[in-house]
Amino acid sequence: MIEAIKPKDLVLPPVDTWFSRWFVLTAGDMGKFNSMTVAWGSIGGIWEMPFVQVVVRPTRHTFGFLNESTAFTLCSFPAKYRKDLGILGSRSGRDVDKIALTRLTPVKSGKVDAPSFAEADLVFECRKIYWQDLDPGHFLSERIMPNYPQRDFHRIYFGEILRIRGSAEFGRR
Repeated sequence: MIEAIKPKDLVLPPVDTWFSRWFVLTAGDMGKFNSMTVAWGSIGGIWEMPFVQVVVRPTRHTFGFLNESTAFTLCSFPAKYRKDLGILGSRSGRDVDKIALTRLTPVKSGKVDAPSFAEADLVFECRKIYWQDLDPGHFLSERIMPNYPQRDFHRIYFGEILRIRGSAEFGRR
């Protein structure tokens, strides 16, 4: 069961959360949305607001949904849904109803139009507050550019966290 968590009470391992758990990013509304798996981002505070930062390549179907939406959700799942997250990360919503290929159930979110998922154990509902395209001229490490053989540099999106819901493991009591 997931419950409301105040941003100041959120407990997450900051690196492992992204690299090991993955998240599902969703933009749009219950009538028309797209979801994708993301494993790069951050969670913290900026401009006196709790925020989530995610990156999306312009070639991804979700990119258009994010650009046209004012909000998005970010959901984490128990390990038993890893295969489902793999489908969302490897298939395009342009070509197939990829949600139908998973065991995931979209549900209405409480604060934003973008859906979240019934099976999620952690849900961030966010209002978009900033975006910026990555500029390869600013890369300072030679380890970065190999991530872009197609030169499809990510767009960074910042979302103010409006609501967090999660299982007990994510909240400080």
